Amino acid sequence: MGESSIAWVDGALVTLDQRALPHELRELRITTVDEVIDAIKTLAVRGAPAIGVSGAFGVAIAAFAYLGDAEKVELEAARIAAARPTAVNLAWGVRRALAKCPQGPQAVLDEALAMLAEDGRVNRAAATHAADLVQRLCPDRPLRILTHCNTGRLATTAFGTAIGALRVLAERDAIENVLVDETRPLLQGARLTAWELAEAGIPHRLTIDSAAAWAMATGQVDCVIVGADRITADGSVANKIGTYALAVAAQRHGIPFVVVAPESTRDLGTATGAEIVVEERAAAEITHVAGIATAPEDTEVFNPAFDVTPPDLVTAVVTEAGVVEDVRSPAGHGRLDVTGAHIAEIARSLYLRGWMPGTAGNISVRAEETAIVTGSGLSKGELTAGDMVTVKVSDSQPVSGTRCPSAETAIHTAVYRATGADAVVHVHPPHATAQSVAAGESLRFTGYELIKGLGTAETIDIPVFSNHSDVPRIGADIERHLIEHPDAPPVLFIAGHGITAWGATLAQARDRAECLEAMCELVTLTGRREIAPSVSSSEEEPQ
Repeated sequence: MGESSIAWVDGALVTLDQRALPHELRELRITTVDEVIDAIKTLAVRGAPAIGVSGAFGVAIAAFAYLGDAEKVELEAARIAAARPTAVNLAWGVRRALAKCPQGPQAVLDEALAMLAEDGRVNRAAATHAADLVQRLCPDRPLRILTHCNTGRLATTAFGTAIGALRVLAERDAIENVLVDETRPLLQGARLTAWELAEAGIPHRLTIDSAAAWAMATGQVDCVIVGADRITADGSVANKIGTYALAVAAQRHGIPFVVVAPESTRDLGTATGAEIVVEERAAAEITHVAGIATAPEDTEVFNPAFDVTPPDLVTAVVTEAGVVEDVRSPAGHGRLDVTGAHIAEIARSLYLRGWMPGTAGNISVRAEETAIVTGSGLSKGELTAGDMVTVKVSDSQPVSGTRCPSAETAIHTAVYRATGADAVVHVHPPHATAQSVAAGESLRFTGYELIKGLGTAETIDIPVFSNHSDVPRIGADIERHLIEHPDAPPVLFIAGHGITAWGATLAQARDRAECLEAMCELVTLTGRREIAPSVSSSEEEPQ
């Protein structure tokens, strides 16, 4: 069967029997609808994409068995689609194959074969997009990734979704280690994912599900990557039980949580996760292990096969079409990690200019009542999305993240409380810092074109605040000044220390810092803060 876990051979659906792994590599030959349903229900075939394709082949089997009896084929198709209710791919695959029934059984089979061929291409595309995203979120280092359940070629038909992303990253030598949840109660992680990763030569460790949060807390995880069985219109993600807990822990520790799935897993006809029917499975899956009772007889059991992760805990959903932007909550964890990656990118560029030497300088972006700020004591040339901290705008106290917030967070939150800004940049460019050394309460600049980049015409008075060790006091001084002077420019000096700039976007805040530093460099070169204004100008404020 090669790279595929499913094939059509001599009138039969042939698949790897996942119940036998990892001890035995056993093929299962399926020739009836009842056998298709049994294989899906007993998890001989499992994984949303795999059961979708298998369901399509089941319809083909029915079409050949009940040639000319469309009503009977439809009844059999309905039975197949009902075999497992949570994964949307099963019903999708059945519907797609059934639509070809009026053209005859061969057309149904051809459609199932086309779906099988498509699946590998779709998975590789989604996996590549996901790998690209993960490397943007966690750049410039070998990655330690946690995954849950099984999302490889066994769960799809070829290559895999989340495991596919791990394979792409491994091809790029970007994997240090994969932490594999065992995935209770049926141990798909231990039995299947560990087997697939070993087969692919990807370094990995197996852990109990309940150790995952502690692994995050102790800095052993850079990113969580999982698959999905259904993704609703609002971005809620149904996946193997335990996924929701991972997302909660990932948010607490500021770790990206990425979902990789084909477009066929997106169910735009279901509005929210609350509408998903979550399958509950047999009590024996919990009360027995390998046929041996591990709980008292007649113990009542709660055994959901899936849970639903709300969209605000999801950093990104990635399909073969790329990152699905519209499923992320704008103020949720997704914004933290995608914004964190952007902050890290901007910080590296400013570090290379020498504006954030050593561990100096900090950047933040507002997210409603919180702000995402760079962590303290870190080289800005080596930041990643995981180095960000979320703090309350009201009092600068940390909300989430594994790092301590920057010591100058009080300056950022003061700006947010006093203005409508959504981003703040605090840097130490040499010319602007030098200009502020012996300054009074403000510095006036006149006639420079760059003044327009700060939202003013010919003359600008930029406040200068005293520098001292009591940073909250500096923040209070800044907040008071900005409230008393609502028309103050969107930049300020801290004497002998650096500058702070803000704006509606991070790019605008950075551009304003650039304008101020460039103007101060001209002052250094000319020795003049006031020059004759130019007659005309085509420059506009950067947006």
